[in-house]
Amino acid sequence: MKISIRHQLSFAVGHGNAHAVQHILLTPLDGPTQKVLRWSIELDGMDRAARIFDAFGNSAQLVSQIRPQGDLVVTVEGIVETVDRHGVVGRLPRDPMPALFRRTTPLTQSDLAIHEPLRDGARKGGNRIELLHRLMGRIGEAYGIGADDEEAHEPAAQTQAQSQSSGGEQSQEQDAGVKPEADATTVTHAFIGACRALEIPARFITGYLAESEDGPAAFHAWAEAYDDGLGWIGFDSMLGICPTDRHVRVASGLDALSCTPVRTVPDLGTPQAHGLSVEAVAQ
Repeated sequence: MKISIRHQLSFAVGHGNAHAVQHILLTPLDGPTQKVLRWSIELDGMDRAARIFDAFGNSAQLVSQIRPQGDLVVTVEGIVETVDRHGVVGRLPRDPMPALFRRTTPLTQSDLAIHEPLRDGARKGGNRIELLHRLMGRIGEAYGIGADDEEAHEPAAQTQAQSQSSGGEQSQEQDAGVKPEADATTVTHAFIGACRALEIPARFITGYLAESEDGPAAFHAWAEAYDDGLGWIGFDSMLGICPTDRHVRVASGLDALSCTPVRTVPDLGTPQAHGLSVEAVAQ
């Protein structure tokens, strides 16, 4: 499937800064599940950007700007051809050691009620795959979502902001017996945390999800868990499936913060995304 993407993101960098560097993680790489046919990123200073591979094997750009003022706009356009491998990514050339992704972060603390019933299950060979699918199902039950959930297609960048702003209210709802708010970022963190609690390496993935063969797509998030035989395998807990040819993989990290699409360096605070629009069509 060929997926044509147009993604525009505007964010504020503050005032009075003599110099800032934007760390951009919005470039997909060729791999077993996709081939990048065309890709471009427009941002003031992008023509002078340093291009590197970060510690997680992602393609990143460092854009240096002198006295940036007001809002900066990043526009991404491209075409990616995808193939359905039932979520199997395997081992990528610049991947770090899988053991790195057993490390728990504040965003990937696991709920004991989700992973503990699976602790005695076999976690090797074909049994690991079965275990991971069962875990994805438990995440769906915990958050009240399923394969046909309408919220599954909400952009992860938008739902992440919603979950951050409702932290206090969310705890009160959980105390009252109400299922926690579900969005792509939250359920992906829950899946990753449970995997790590079971000593299975798992990582956070950002990318794009096409709703259908001829419909629009949105910025999205899912997880990959490691299997000794097959390598990395994707699990989209928001949809309750392994990624298909509707998924375009962009970047990976320990959690959402480690693969933020645009980050200002030195840290001037997390950029507040607004005016986000994503347009993509699968051909």
